[in-house]
Order: sequence, then C-alpha cells, then structure tokens
Amino acid sequence: MPAPVNANVLRSSLQTARKKTDAIWLGLKERQLTLPLLPIVNPVLWEVGHVAWFQEYWVLRHQTRRPPQRANGDALYDSSAVEHDLRWSLPLPNRQQTRDYMQRTLDLVLEVTATATDPYFLLLSLFHEDMHAEAMTYTHQTVSLPVPAAPAERPMAMASPPASDIRIPDGVFTVGSSPDDGFVFDNEKCAHPMLISAFDIADAPVTNREFLEFVEADGYQDRRCWADEAWEWRAREGVRHPIYWRRASAGWDVRLFDRWQPLELDAPLVHVNAWEADSFCRWAGRRLPSEFEWEAAARSSGAGMVWGLPNVGLVWEWTASRFLPYPGFSPDPYTDYSQPWFASPHRVLRGGSWATPARLMRPSFRNFYQPHRRDIYAGFRTCSLLP
Repeated sequence: MPAPVNANVLRSSLQTARKKTDAIWLGLKERQLTLPLLPIVNPVLWEVGHVAWFQEYWVLRHQTRRPPQRANGDALYDSSAVEHDLRWSLPLPNRQQTRDYMQRTLDLVLEVTATATDPYFLLLSLFHEDMHAEAMTYTHQTVSLPVPAAPAERPMAMASPPASDIRIPDGVFTVGSSPDDGFVFDNEKCAHPMLISAFDIADAPVTNREFLEFVEADGYQDRRCWADEAWEWRAREGVRHPIYWRRASAGWDVRLFDRWQPLELDAPLVHVNAWEADSFCRWAGRRLPSEFEWEAAARSSGAGMVWGLPNVGLVWEWTASRFLPYPGFSPDPYTDYSQPWFASPHRVLRGGSWATPARLMRPSFRNFYQPHRRDIYAGFRTCSLLP
C-alpha cells in the first residue's frame, strides 16, 4: 500500500501551487490577457478558470458531491467538451470574477483536505494545476510576455557539464509505476519488466554549443539529416535554426520571454521539436533513446545520468518512442488524460524542465506532445549507434 499523504503537507502544496498560478497571471496588464488565437496557447482567463473548474469538478462535485458553483461552468471550462478555438469567444467572467471563483473553490477544497480519507482527487487537482502553471509559462514565451513572476524551482539556463557516454548493460529493467508508488497517472501503469539490450547514453542533454555546430554546418538544409515527414515540416515552415534564435553581430542571440540576450553556449538546448532532435542525431551519427532506455538509465544506481538535479538548468527530453499504452492499460477516472492521445502521433518526453515542480519529476513520468511542438521546454540527449 502507498504511504498515506499528510493532510498538512497536501494543504500546503495546494496553497503553494495556487500562489504560483496567481504569480504567473495576476501581474499581467489587462491588454496582456487578450492573446492571439494560436493552436498552442489558451486564453489566460479561460486557462485559470479551467484550473479552478477542474478542482471543483473532481474534488467538490465528484468526490464530495457538492452542487456546481456556476450553472454554466461546464459549458465554459470543460476542456473535453469546449473546443480549443471556441474558448476565445466564450462569455468568460472578468478578471476579478475569475479570481473570486478560483479563491472560493480553493477554500472549499482546502476544507476537504482535513477529512478526506482518499487523497487521489486532491492530488489529481494539484498536479493538474502544476501542469497548467508550466504551460502558462510556455504561453508567456510564445507571445513574448515578460518573464513570469513565479519563482523557478531551478535555474532557467545554467551551464551543463560536458557530456560523456555512460554504459547501461544488458538487463531486465522495471519500467512504469505500481500502486505502491503513491499517486501515478494511468499511462504509467502498471510497472512491468522489460529486457533492454546494452547501450551507451549521454550523461547530460545536448547543449546550445553542440547544436550550433549542426546549425552552422547547414544541417537544416541537408536533406540526408531529415526523415520525410520532418523534411516536409522544415520546408513548409522555412525553418533554418531553433525558433527563438537569431544571428547577431557577435554570434547568436536567443529570446527569453520578452528580451533578447546572447546565447549561453553551455546551457542545455531548449525549444526544439522531436524532428529537430532526430535530425541532429542523424547528422552527429547518434540516435535518440527510447523512453524505456531513458528510464532504465535514470533508474540505474550510480550511472551518473544528469537529470532532476536542483543545480542544473533542466529541459524535458524527447525520446524516439510514440506515446502508447502499457500492457493491461485501463483509464483512471479522468479518462481524457491519456486515452485519446494513444492513437495520435504524440511522442514521449521524459525528465522535467526548470518550470516543473519537483513533486512531478520521477523516472516513470511520461510527458507527451506532438513531434512538431517547439514551444515546450524540450531538448534531448543522445545515444551511441553502436551496441
């Protein structure tokens, strides 16, 4: 059985998560709340209202059977029912009304922590808010808003140690999570053995310096480096370098939120998609790890793989694996978390970024995005082609 969750710790975590959410959006000016309609962002007032609605739906309505606070709440905030583009034309409550709804909902949820015998839905709402807080920092970057006021748990762009390969020997590794691990998402279940052949994996992610060699060698124009679908994307979008880079008189600059600054060469590369990662690997004579190789390396005691350390600027890491269910998969109550995306081209990412709370970071956690996405804090590490 998993260890019980301390009610005071859970209460504090819920409050801390809300402070972070509020720090990200409450400092925005009124004009900054109105975002362009883009497929990779949400309207600010819709997103924060959705966070509160999700708490209310699963904790107050589903778990404790309270009636809805808003008669039209589902029609406004249910992400499974409200199409993405429609969110820009909804009659959303204004800033103060939204803030009041968020606070009222959190107050009621905090009352539940004192008496709840099963913390599952409280934790679900906590981790859901964590994910949306990180996604809102993506939005700030995408539309050039100022750096979010919420403090980062780790540095945004800190020098990474030079990478070298580590050998992971043949073995049967346990991948995934078990009920004894505490709260886990349905796509992590259940833990199962997997035979993995020996491989060599870089002990740190690719840096800006390494990727710059690919850019300056015209790797973006070298057809041999790109799979068919990736080349079609590159040609269609006219991509010649990472999305937030630009040439400068003294080298390269990078945009960090609303400011341009010199590219920090020894920081982990970030804001590249799965196709860019794969193309670099082809150019360098390397490959991306599978998600199971990544997890085996992360779990290997003494392997020396750099991830999840508080003093390293971290990125999510693309893998070569499609997002697919584990053997015996069955959806948890929030059925739309994983199940709808298994049939899509989503790729698995592992690890975590500087904006990911430590409570979400574990070797078994599976993030997943479509391979063309460059807005997320994603980089990658490589494996040797040799066995």
